Amino acid sequence: MKKRNFVVSLMALLLIAALGACAGGKSSEDKSSAGDQPTYGGSVVVGVQQDIDSLDPHKAKAAGTKEILFNIFEGLLKTDVNGKLTCAVAKDYSVSEDGLTYTFTLRDGVKFHNGNLVTAEDVKYSLERASGLLDGTALVSSLATLESVTVIDEHTVQVKTGSANLELIYSFTTAIIPKGSGEAEGSDPIGTGPFSYVSYKPQEGLVLKKNADYWQEGLPYLDEVKFKIINSADTALMELKGHSIDLYSYLTDSQAEELKNDYQILAAPSDVVQALFFNNAAAPFDNILVRQAVCYALDKDRANDFVTGGNSRIISSAMLPTLKDYYVDLNDTYGTGANIEKAKELLTQAGYADGLEFTIDVPSNYEAHVQTAEVVAEQLKDAGINAKINLIEWNSWLSDVYADRKYQATVCGITSDMTPSYLLVRFQTDSSKNFINFASKEYDETYQKASASLKMDEKTELYKQAQKILVDDAASAFIQVPPITIAMNKDLGGYQFYPIYVQDMSTVYFKK
Repeated sequence: MKKRNFVVSLMALLLIAALGACAGGKSSEDKSSAGDQPTYGGSVVVGVQQDIDSLDPHKAKAAGTKEILFNIFEGLLKTDVNGKLTCAVAKDYSVSEDGLTYTFTLRDGVKFHNGNLVTAEDVKYSLERASGLLDGTALVSSLATLESVTVIDEHTVQVKTGSANLELIYSFTTAIIPKGSGEAEGSDPIGTGPFSYVSYKPQEGLVLKKNADYWQEGLPYLDEVKFKIINSADTALMELKGHSIDLYSYLTDSQAEELKNDYQILAAPSDVVQALFFNNAAAPFDNILVRQAVCYALDKDRANDFVTGGNSRIISSAMLPTLKDYYVDLNDTYGTGANIEKAKELLTQAGYADGLEFTIDVPSNYEAHVQTAEVVAEQLKDAGINAKINLIEWNSWLSDVYADRKYQATVCGITSDMTPSYLLVRFQTDSSKNFINFASKEYDETYQKASASLKMDEKTELYKQAQKILVDDAASAFIQVPPITIAMNKDLGGYQFYPIYVQDMSTVYFKK
Protein backbone atom coordinates (compact mmCIF):
# COMPACT_ATOMS: atom_id res chain seq x y z
CA MET A 1 0.00 0.00 0.00
CA LYS A 2 2.83 2.37 0.80
CA LYS A 3 4.30 1.92 -2.67
CA ARG A 4 0.92 2.44 -4.29
CA ASN A 5 0.32 5.67 -2.32
CA PHE A 6 3.69 6.94 -3.45
CA VAL A 7 2.97 6.19 -7.10
CA VAL A 8 -0.34 8.05 -6.96
CA SER A 9 1.28 11.06 -5.27
CA LEU A 10 4.27 11.12 -7.61
CA MET A 11 2.29 10.75 -10.80
CA ALA A 12 -0.18 13.40 -9.67
CA LEU A 13 2.71 15.81 -9.17
CA LEU A 14 4.26 14.98 -12.53
CA LEU A 15 0.98 15.35 -14.39
CA ILE A 16 0.40 18.75 -12.80
CA ALA A 17 3.98 19.83 -13.53
CA ALA A 18 4.09 18.69 -17.13
CA LEU A 19 0.48 18.86 -18.27
CA GLY A 20 0.55 19.36 -22.02
CA ALA A 21 4.24 20.12 -21.79
CA CYS A 22 5.87 17.68 -24.16
CA ALA A 23 3.80 18.01 -27.29
CA GLY A 24 5.25 19.70 -30.35
CA GLY A 25 8.19 21.97 -30.91
CA LYS A 26 6.47 25.19 -31.84
CA SER A 27 6.11 28.40 -29.93
CA SER A 28 3.26 27.87 -27.48
CA GLU A 29 1.87 31.37 -27.81
CA ASP A 30 0.98 33.64 -30.71
CA LYS A 31 2.52 36.97 -29.76
CA SER A 32 0.90 39.01 -32.49
CA SER A 33 -2.12 41.21 -31.92
CA ALA A 34 -3.71 44.18 -33.64
CA GLY A 35 -1.20 47.01 -33.73
CA ASP A 36 1.47 44.81 -32.17
CA GLN A 37 2.94 42.72 -35.00
CA PRO A 38 6.32 41.09 -34.30
CA THR A 39 9.26 41.48 -36.62
CA TYR A 40 12.48 39.50 -36.90
CA GLY A 41 15.87 41.09 -36.37
CA GLY A 42 17.34 43.86 -34.28
CA SER A 43 19.50 44.21 -31.21
CA VAL A 44 18.52 45.12 -27.65
CA VAL A 45 20.45 46.11 -24.55
CA VAL A 46 19.28 44.65 -21.25
CA GLY A 47 20.50 46.26 -18.06
CA VAL A 48 21.35 43.81 -15.26
CA GLN A 49 22.30 44.59 -11.71
CA GLN A 50 25.23 42.27 -11.10
CA ASP A 51 28.16 40.67 -12.85
CA ILE A 52 27.95 36.95 -13.54
CA ASP A 53 29.71 34.53 -11.23
CA SER A 54 30.38 31.83 -13.85
CA LEU A 55 29.62 31.09 -17.49
CA ASP A 56 29.63 27.40 -16.57
CA PRO A 57 25.93 26.53 -16.04
CA HIS A 58 26.70 23.77 -13.55
CA LYS A 59 28.80 26.12 -11.39
CA ALA A 60 26.75 29.30 -11.61
CA LYS A 61 25.11 30.09 -8.26
CA ALA A 62 23.89 33.68 -8.38
CA ALA A 63 20.32 34.29 -9.48
CA GLY A 64 21.50 37.21 -11.58
CA THR A 65 23.73 34.84 -13.54
CA LYS A 66 21.05 32.24 -14.05
CA GLU A 67 18.64 34.83 -15.48
CA ILE A 68 21.13 35.39 -18.32
CA LEU A 69 22.28 31.80 -18.85
CA PHE A 70 18.63 30.77 -19.31
CA ASN A 71 19.05 32.11 -22.86
CA ILE A 72 22.13 29.98 -23.61
CA PHE A 73 21.43 26.66 -21.93
CA GLU A 74 18.58 24.20 -21.64
CA GLY A 75 18.03 20.99 -19.75
CA LEU A 76 16.08 17.92 -20.67
CA LEU A 77 13.17 19.90 -19.26
CA LYS A 78 12.56 23.60 -18.66
CA THR A 79 10.04 25.74 -16.79
CA ASP A 80 7.38 27.61 -18.75
CA VAL A 81 5.67 30.91 -17.97
CA ASN A 82 3.06 29.13 -15.86
CA GLY A 83 5.61 27.36 -13.70
CA LYS A 84 4.97 24.00 -15.30
CA LEU A 85 7.65 21.74 -16.70
CA THR A 86 7.92 21.51 -20.46
CA CYS A 87 10.19 19.29 -22.52
CA ALA A 88 13.28 20.90 -24.04
CA VAL A 89 16.19 18.69 -25.08
CA ALA A 90 13.96 15.76 -24.23
CA LYS A 91 10.71 15.22 -26.10
CA ASP A 92 9.23 12.82 -23.57
CA TYR A 93 9.96 11.13 -20.26
CA SER A 94 8.57 8.50 -17.89
CA VAL A 95 9.08 7.56 -14.25
CA SER A 96 9.05 4.00 -12.91
CA GLU A 97 6.43 2.93 -10.40
CA ASP A 98 8.92 2.91 -7.54
CA GLY A 99 10.05 6.43 -8.42
CA LEU A 100 13.69 5.37 -8.76
CA THR A 101 14.13 5.30 -12.54
CA TYR A 102 13.65 8.15 -15.01
CA THR A 103 13.71 7.47 -18.73
CA PHE A 104 14.16 10.36 -21.17
CA THR A 105 13.64 10.24 -24.93
CA LEU A 106 15.60 12.94 -26.74
CA ARG A 107 14.07 15.40 -29.15
CA ASP A 108 15.15 14.89 -32.77
CA GLY A 109 17.38 17.49 -34.39
CA VAL A 110 18.43 19.53 -31.35
CA LYS A 111 21.81 21.12 -32.02
CA PHE A 112 24.45 22.66 -29.82
CA HIS A 113 25.68 26.12 -30.73
CA ASN A 114 28.77 24.52 -32.31
CA GLY A 115 26.48 22.83 -34.87
CA ASN A 116 26.72 19.32 -33.46
CA LEU A 117 23.58 17.32 -32.79
CA VAL A 118 22.84 16.55 -29.14
CA THR A 119 23.39 12.86 -28.41
CA ALA A 120 22.53 10.55 -25.56
CA GLU A 121 26.24 10.56 -24.67
CA ASP A 122 26.10 14.34 -24.19
CA VAL A 123 23.16 13.94 -21.83
CA LYS A 124 24.93 11.20 -19.88
CA TYR A 125 28.07 13.33 -19.55
CA SER A 126 26.11 16.42 -18.46
CA LEU A 127 24.13 14.62 -15.77
CA GLU A 128 27.16 12.72 -14.50
CA ARG A 129 29.16 15.94 -14.26
CA ALA A 130 26.38 17.86 -12.50
CA SER A 131 25.59 15.04 -10.06
CA GLY A 132 29.16 14.19 -9.11
CA LEU A 133 29.14 10.75 -10.73
CA LEU A 134 31.97 11.91 -12.99
CA ASP A 135 34.50 12.96 -10.36
CA GLY A 136 32.81 12.76 -6.96
CA THR A 137 31.92 16.46 -6.77
CA ALA A 138 28.24 17.28 -7.16
CA LEU A 139 27.96 20.64 -8.90
CA VAL A 140 24.16 20.59 -8.68
CA SER A 141 23.39 19.43 -5.15
CA SER A 142 19.85 18.26 -5.87
CA LEU A 143 21.25 15.70 -8.34
CA ALA A 144 23.66 14.17 -5.84
CA THR A 145 21.22 11.30 -5.27
CA LEU A 146 21.76 9.96 -8.80
CA GLU A 147 23.33 6.51 -8.84
CA SER A 148 23.75 5.95 -12.56
CA VAL A 149 23.08 7.41 -16.00
CA THR A 150 22.84 4.84 -18.78
CA VAL A 151 22.59 5.27 -22.54
CA ILE A 152 19.89 2.84 -23.71
CA ASP A 153 20.18 3.82 -27.37
CA GLU A 154 21.08 6.94 -29.35
CA HIS A 155 17.78 8.61 -28.40
CA THR A 156 17.19 7.26 -24.88
CA VAL A 157 18.82 7.86 -21.51
CA GLN A 158 17.91 6.13 -18.25
CA VAL A 159 18.65 7.69 -14.88
CA LYS A 160 18.56 5.79 -11.59
CA THR A 161 18.43 7.50 -8.22
CA GLY A 162 19.14 6.07 -4.79
CA SER A 163 15.92 7.31 -3.21
CA ALA A 164 12.52 8.38 -4.48
CA ASN A 165 11.97 12.13 -4.31
CA LEU A 166 8.80 13.89 -5.37
CA GLU A 167 10.73 17.03 -6.31
CA LEU A 168 13.64 15.51 -8.23
CA ILE A 169 11.97 15.90 -11.63
CA TYR A 170 12.57 19.67 -11.44
CA SER A 171 16.32 19.08 -11.27
CA PHE A 172 16.34 17.82 -14.84
CA THR A 173 16.25 21.43 -15.95
CA THR A 174 20.04 21.22 -15.42
CA ALA A 175 21.92 22.32 -18.54
CA ILE A 176 22.92 19.80 -21.20
CA ILE A 177 26.40 20.54 -22.57
CA PRO A 178 28.64 18.76 -25.11
CA LYS A 179 30.41 15.64 -23.91
CA GLY A 180 33.86 16.50 -22.58
CA SER A 181 33.36 20.27 -22.68
CA GLY A 182 33.68 20.47 -18.89
CA GLU A 183 35.82 23.36 -17.74
CA ALA A 184 35.80 24.91 -21.21
CA GLU A 185 32.22 26.01 -20.54
CA GLY A 186 33.58 28.63 -18.17
CA SER A 187 35.24 30.52 -21.02
CA ASP A 188 33.37 29.33 -24.12
CA PRO A 189 29.88 28.25 -23.09
CA ILE A 190 28.04 25.99 -25.53
CA GLY A 191 24.41 25.09 -25.01
CA THR A 192 21.23 24.50 -26.97
CA GLY A 193 19.30 27.67 -26.06
CA PRO A 194 17.80 30.32 -28.33
CA PHE A 195 20.95 32.47 -28.16
CA SER A 196 24.62 31.57 -28.39
CA TYR A 197 27.60 33.12 -26.68
CA VAL A 198 29.64 35.82 -28.44
CA SER A 199 31.72 37.59 -25.79
CA TYR A 200 31.97 38.58 -22.14
CA LYS A 201 33.88 41.36 -20.38
CA PRO A 202 33.92 41.35 -16.57
CA GLN A 203 32.06 44.31 -15.05
CA GLU A 204 30.88 45.32 -18.52
CA GLY A 205 28.59 42.68 -19.92
CA LEU A 206 27.76 39.74 -22.12
CA VAL A 207 26.87 39.62 -25.83
CA LEU A 208 24.67 36.89 -27.33
CA LYS A 209 23.56 36.23 -30.89
CA LYS A 210 20.58 34.44 -32.38
CA ASN A 211 20.77 30.65 -32.60
CA ALA A 212 19.56 30.14 -36.17
CA ASP A 213 19.31 26.39 -35.56
CA TYR A 214 17.14 26.64 -32.45
CA TRP A 215 14.77 23.69 -32.25
CA GLN A 216 11.71 25.73 -31.24
CA GLU A 217 10.10 26.93 -34.45
CA GLY A 218 9.79 30.69 -34.87
CA LEU A 219 12.11 31.67 -32.01
CA PRO A 220 14.01 33.79 -31.27
CA TYR A 221 13.04 37.06 -32.96
CA LEU A 222 16.07 39.18 -32.11
CA ASP A 223 19.46 38.91 -33.81
CA GLU A 224 21.44 40.08 -30.81
CA VAL A 225 21.07 40.66 -27.08
CA LYS A 226 23.56 42.60 -25.01
CA PHE A 227 23.41 42.24 -21.24
CA LYS A 228 24.97 45.36 -19.75
CA ILE A 229 26.12 45.30 -16.13
CA ILE A 230 24.94 48.40 -14.27
CA ASN A 231 26.20 48.51 -10.70
CA SER A 232 24.13 51.35 -9.28
CA ALA A 233 20.54 52.53 -9.35
CA ASP A 234 21.60 56.07 -10.24
CA THR A 235 23.50 54.82 -13.29
CA ALA A 236 20.57 52.67 -14.33
CA LEU A 237 18.18 55.60 -14.12
CA MET A 238 20.58 57.79 -16.10
CA GLU A 239 20.97 55.16 -18.82
CA LEU A 240 17.22 54.61 -19.02
CA LYS A 241 16.60 58.32 -19.37
CA GLY A 242 19.26 58.46 -22.06
CA HIS A 243 17.66 55.44 -23.80
CA SER A 244 20.99 53.60 -23.91
CA ILE A 245 19.33 50.46 -22.52
CA ASP A 246 16.06 48.93 -23.70
CA LEU A 247 15.02 46.88 -20.72
CA TYR A 248 15.70 46.99 -16.99
CA SER A 249 14.05 45.04 -14.18
CA TYR A 250 13.50 45.38 -10.45
CA LEU A 251 12.59 49.04 -10.46
CA THR A 252 11.46 50.63 -7.23
CA ASP A 253 8.10 52.36 -7.11
CA SER A 254 9.73 55.79 -7.34
CA GLN A 255 11.84 54.78 -10.35
CA ALA A 256 8.82 53.36 -12.16
CA GLU A 257 6.89 56.56 -11.57
CA GLU A 258 9.75 58.64 -12.95
CA LEU A 259 10.02 56.51 -16.12
CA LYS A 260 6.37 55.82 -16.89
CA ASN A 261 6.08 58.40 -19.69
CA ASP A 262 9.10 57.16 -21.62
CA TYR A 263 8.88 53.36 -21.15
CA GLN A 264 6.41 50.57 -20.88
CA ILE A 265 6.19 49.74 -17.16
CA LEU A 266 5.28 46.10 -16.59
CA ALA A 267 4.95 44.25 -13.28
CA ALA A 268 4.34 40.75 -11.91
CA PRO A 269 4.96 38.82 -8.67
CA SER A 270 8.59 37.83 -8.18
CA ASP A 271 10.26 34.73 -6.76
CA VAL A 272 12.39 36.80 -4.38
CA VAL A 273 12.13 36.51 -0.60
CA GLN A 274 13.51 39.74 0.84
CA ALA A 275 14.64 39.90 4.44
CA LEU A 276 16.82 41.58 7.00
CA PHE A 277 19.06 38.52 7.34
CA PHE A 278 20.88 38.01 10.64
CA ASN A 279 24.22 36.31 11.15
CA ASN A 280 23.04 33.94 13.87
CA ALA A 281 26.63 33.17 14.85
CA ALA A 282 27.72 36.79 15.41
CA ALA A 283 26.84 39.21 18.19
CA PRO A 284 24.30 40.58 18.82
CA PHE A 285 22.27 38.16 16.69
CA ASP A 286 23.62 35.05 18.38
CA ASN A 287 20.98 35.96 20.99
CA ILE A 288 17.46 34.87 20.02
CA LEU A 289 15.92 37.64 22.14
CA VAL A 290 17.72 40.27 20.07
CA ARG A 291 16.56 38.68 16.84
CA GLN A 292 12.99 38.56 18.11
CA ALA A 293 13.19 42.17 19.30
CA VAL A 294 14.19 43.37 15.85
CA CYS A 295 11.33 41.39 14.30
CA TYR A 296 8.87 43.12 16.63
CA ALA A 297 10.39 46.56 15.92
CA LEU A 298 9.87 46.35 12.15
CA ASP A 299 6.95 47.94 10.35
CA LYS A 300 6.73 45.79 7.23
CA ASP A 301 3.65 47.57 5.96
CA ARG A 302 5.59 50.82 5.89
CA ALA A 303 8.51 49.24 4.04
CA ASN A 304 6.10 47.81 1.48
CA ASP A 305 4.42 51.18 0.93
CA PHE A 306 7.69 53.09 0.62
CA VAL A 307 9.69 50.73 -1.60
CA THR A 308 7.08 49.09 -3.85
CA GLY A 309 4.04 51.33 -3.53
CA GLY A 310 2.20 48.70 -1.50
CA ASN A 311 2.55 46.05 -4.22
CA SER A 312 4.65 43.54 -2.25
CA ARG A 313 3.34 40.49 -0.40
CA ILE A 314 4.20 40.71 3.31
CA ILE A 315 5.78 37.51 4.66
CA SER A 316 7.36 36.23 7.86
CA SER A 317 9.20 33.13 6.69
CA ALA A 318 11.20 31.77 3.76
CA MET A 319 8.41 30.58 1.50
CA LEU A 320 6.69 32.13 -1.50
CA PRO A 321 2.94 32.64 -1.10
CA THR A 322 2.63 31.57 -4.74
CA LEU A 323 3.66 28.06 -3.64
CA LYS A 324 0.31 28.09 -1.90
CA ASP A 325 0.14 24.40 -1.01
CA TYR A 326 3.26 24.76 1.14
CA TYR A 327 3.04 28.35 2.34
CA VAL A 328 1.71 29.09 5.82
CA ASP A 329 0.83 32.65 6.85
CA LEU A 330 2.75 33.39 10.04
CA ASN A 331 2.48 37.18 9.99
CA ASP A 332 0.61 37.18 13.30
CA THR A 333 3.73 35.97 15.13
CA TYR A 334 5.36 39.41 15.20
CA GLY A 335 2.73 41.41 13.35
CA THR A 336 3.22 43.46 10.20
CA GLY A 337 3.38 46.75 12.08
CA ALA A 338 5.87 47.78 14.76
CA ASN A 339 5.44 46.68 18.40
CA ILE A 340 8.03 48.91 20.05
CA GLU A 341 7.11 48.07 23.63
CA LYS A 342 7.62 44.37 23.04
CA ALA A 343 10.88 45.03 21.23
CA LYS A 344 12.24 47.09 24.14
CA GLU A 345 11.11 44.45 26.63
CA LEU A 346 13.06 41.74 24.81
CA LEU A 347 16.13 43.95 24.42
CA THR A 348 16.12 44.56 28.18
CA GLN A 349 15.93 40.81 28.82
CA ALA A 350 18.84 40.33 26.42
CA GLY A 351 20.97 42.86 28.32
CA TYR A 352 20.53 45.77 25.96
CA ALA A 353 18.31 48.02 28.04
CA ASP A 354 20.28 51.02 26.82
CA GLY A 355 19.95 50.00 23.19
CA LEU A 356 22.30 48.37 20.73
CA GLU A 357 24.15 49.03 17.49
CA PHE A 358 24.85 46.88 14.48
CA THR A 359 25.75 47.21 10.80
CA ILE A 360 23.59 46.27 7.83
CA ASP A 361 25.68 45.39 4.77
CA VAL A 362 23.66 46.03 1.60
CA PRO A 363 24.61 45.36 -2.04
CA SER A 364 24.65 48.84 -3.54
CA ASN A 365 23.51 47.72 -7.00
CA TYR A 366 20.04 46.73 -5.74
CA GLU A 367 18.09 49.92 -5.12
CA ALA A 368 15.11 48.04 -3.67
CA HIS A 369 17.33 46.49 -1.00
CA VAL A 370 19.02 49.82 -0.31
CA GLN A 371 15.68 51.58 0.14
CA THR A 372 14.38 48.77 2.34
CA ALA A 373 17.49 48.97 4.53
CA GLU A 374 17.01 52.72 4.89
CA VAL A 375 13.40 52.27 5.99
CA VAL A 376 14.38 49.49 8.41
CA ALA A 377 17.19 51.54 9.97
CA GLU A 378 14.85 54.47 10.53
CA GLN A 379 12.18 52.24 12.13
CA LEU A 380 14.60 50.57 14.53
CA LYS A 381 15.53 53.90 16.11
CA ASP A 382 12.19 53.93 17.93
CA ALA A 383 13.27 50.80 19.81
CA GLY A 384 16.67 52.24 20.70
CA ILE A 385 18.47 50.34 17.98
CA ASN A 386 21.05 52.13 15.87
CA ALA A 387 21.54 50.31 12.57
CA LYS A 388 24.34 51.63 10.39
CA ILE A 389 24.02 50.98 6.66
CA ASN A 390 27.17 49.90 4.85
CA LEU A 391 26.79 49.87 1.05
CA ILE A 392 29.11 47.38 -0.64
CA GLU A 393 29.72 46.25 -4.19
CA TRP A 394 28.09 43.03 -5.32
CA ASN A 395 31.31 41.03 -5.58
CA SER A 396 32.23 42.11 -2.05
CA TRP A 397 28.80 41.06 -0.83
CA LEU A 398 29.25 37.63 -2.43
CA SER A 399 32.67 37.10 -0.88
CA ASP A 400 32.35 38.80 2.52
CA VAL A 401 28.70 38.22 3.38
CA TYR A 402 27.55 35.15 1.47
CA ALA A 403 30.75 33.10 1.27
CA ASP A 404 32.81 34.15 4.30
CA ARG A 405 29.82 35.15 6.51
CA LYS A 406 31.72 38.12 7.91
CA TYR A 407 28.81 40.41 8.70
CA GLN A 408 26.17 41.16 11.33
CA ALA A 409 23.09 41.75 9.19
CA THR A 410 22.23 42.28 5.54
CA VAL A 411 19.21 43.21 3.47
CA CYS A 412 19.02 41.14 0.31
CA GLY A 413 16.81 38.66 -1.48
CA ILE A 414 16.96 34.91 -1.99
CA THR A 415 15.31 33.41 -5.03
CA SER A 416 13.37 30.20 -5.50
CA ASP A 417 12.62 27.64 -8.15
CA MET A 418 9.32 25.77 -8.37
CA THR A 419 10.08 23.41 -5.48
CA PRO A 420 9.40 24.32 -1.84
CA SER A 421 12.64 22.67 -0.75
CA TYR A 422 14.73 25.20 -2.68
CA LEU A 423 14.05 27.98 -0.17
CA LEU A 424 14.15 25.79 2.94
CA VAL A 425 17.13 23.53 2.27
CA ARG A 426 19.60 26.38 2.78
CA PHE A 427 18.74 26.78 6.47
CA GLN A 428 20.01 23.36 7.49
CA THR A 429 22.89 23.72 9.90
CA ASP A 430 25.52 22.24 7.59
CA SER A 431 24.27 23.68 4.29
CA SER A 432 26.86 25.55 2.26
CA LYS A 433 24.10 28.04 1.42
CA ASN A 434 23.29 28.74 5.09
CA PHE A 435 24.93 32.14 5.05
CA ILE A 436 22.93 33.24 8.13
CA ASN A 437 24.54 30.46 10.22
CA PHE A 438 21.17 29.29 11.51
CA ALA A 439 21.60 26.19 13.67
CA SER A 440 18.61 24.20 14.89
CA LYS A 441 18.49 20.47 15.50
CA GLU A 442 14.70 20.63 15.40
CA TYR A 443 14.77 22.38 12.03
CA ASP A 444 17.29 19.92 10.58
CA GLU A 445 15.23 16.93 11.65
CA THR A 446 11.98 18.45 10.37
CA TYR A 447 13.46 19.37 7.00
CA GLN A 448 15.06 15.95 6.55
CA LYS A 449 11.76 14.21 7.34
CA ALA A 450 10.01 16.45 4.80
CA SER A 451 12.63 15.77 2.16
CA ALA A 452 12.36 12.01 2.63
CA SER A 453 8.57 11.86 2.78
CA LEU A 454 6.75 10.17 -0.08
CA LYS A 455 3.33 11.41 1.01
CA MET A 456 2.35 14.83 -0.26
CA ASP A 457 0.15 15.73 2.71
CA GLU A 458 2.88 14.76 5.18
CA LYS A 459 5.57 16.59 3.21
CA THR A 460 3.40 19.70 3.07
CA GLU A 461 2.78 19.70 6.81
CA LEU A 462 6.47 19.20 7.60
CA TYR A 463 7.48 22.09 5.35
CA LYS A 464 5.00 24.27 7.22
CA GLN A 465 6.50 23.15 10.52
CA ALA A 466 9.96 24.10 9.22
CA GLN A 467 8.70 27.58 8.37
CA LYS A 468 7.29 27.98 11.87
CA ILE A 469 10.64 27.06 13.42
CA LEU A 470 12.34 29.75 11.32
CA VAL A 471 9.81 32.29 12.54
CA ASP A 472 9.72 31.28 16.21
CA ASP A 473 13.52 31.29 16.38
CA ALA A 474 13.63 34.58 14.43
CA ALA A 475 16.26 33.11 12.13
CA SER A 476 15.95 36.39 10.22
CA ALA A 477 13.40 39.15 9.82
CA PHE A 478 11.59 38.14 6.64
CA ILE A 479 9.90 41.19 5.14
CA GLN A 480 8.28 40.86 1.74
CA VAL A 481 8.09 39.32 -1.71
CA PRO A 482 8.54 42.37 -3.95
CA PRO A 483 7.07 42.54 -7.44
CA ILE A 484 9.22 42.45 -10.55
CA THR A 485 8.75 45.85 -12.14
CA ILE A 486 10.46 46.44 -15.47
CA ALA A 487 10.95 49.36 -17.82
CA MET A 488 10.89 48.32 -21.48
CA ASN A 489 11.42 50.22 -24.72
CA LYS A 490 8.03 51.15 -26.14
CA ASP A 491 9.05 49.68 -29.51
CA LEU A 492 9.42 46.21 -27.99
CA GLY A 493 6.83 43.53 -27.33
CA GLY A 494 6.59 39.87 -26.34
CA TYR A 495 8.20 40.08 -22.90
CA GLN A 496 7.04 37.27 -20.61
CA PHE A 497 7.25 36.97 -16.84
CA TYR A 498 8.22 33.65 -15.29
CA PRO A 499 7.64 32.39 -11.76
CA ILE A 500 11.42 31.93 -11.55
CA TYR A 501 14.20 34.49 -11.93
CA VAL A 502 14.97 34.59 -15.68
CA GLN A 503 15.15 37.04 -18.54
CA ASP A 504 13.79 35.04 -21.50
CA MET A 505 14.74 37.10 -24.52
CA SER A 506 13.58 34.49 -27.05
CA THR A 507 10.03 35.89 -27.20
CA VAL A 508 10.98 39.59 -27.25
CA TYR A 509 10.65 41.40 -30.55
CA PHE A 510 10.49 44.81 -32.18
CA LYS A 511 6.97 45.76 -33.21
CA LYS A 512 6.16 46.57 -36.81
